[in-house]
Amino acid sequence: MQASFDRWVTGTGSPFDLLEPTASWNIVGSSPLSRTYDSRQQFMDEVIKSFNARMKARLIPTVRGVYADGDTVVIFFDANATAKDGKPYHNTYTWYFQMRQLRVVNAISLFDTREFDEFWNRVEPQSPTLTHPLCCP
Repeated sequence: MQASFDRWVTGTGSPFDLLEPTASWNIVGSSPLSRTYDSRQQFMDEVIKSFNARMKARLIPTVRGVYADGDTVVIFFDANATAKDGKPYHNTYTWYFQMRQLRVVNAISLFDTREFDEFWNRVEPQSPTLTHPLCCP
């Protein structure tokens, strides 16, 4: 898991590479995006692509800790990026990954939905200038 975050920092990959095609991703909270996405593709299409279309520069994570217990891996990290409107995006995330054979089969994501929603509503999505600003070059 740490290696996937290291690749994210350098722009050569991301933890999303570890998602099984059938992996579910649950965004906890009261954001309009808070719900369970039933597949990797649905999550990438409905959340990540639209997130990327709002970014000028890719998101860079700073890992505070990676913790494992049985088949569960918890990643606590800060994320920083620049939105298309030139303003910074800062948030703190905790992801809970259920693993099976080094692949993510279920994910739960916690973050400041107020900060996220303010950014999401402020910045209109545009054609991305970077292929995957959230995760890779």
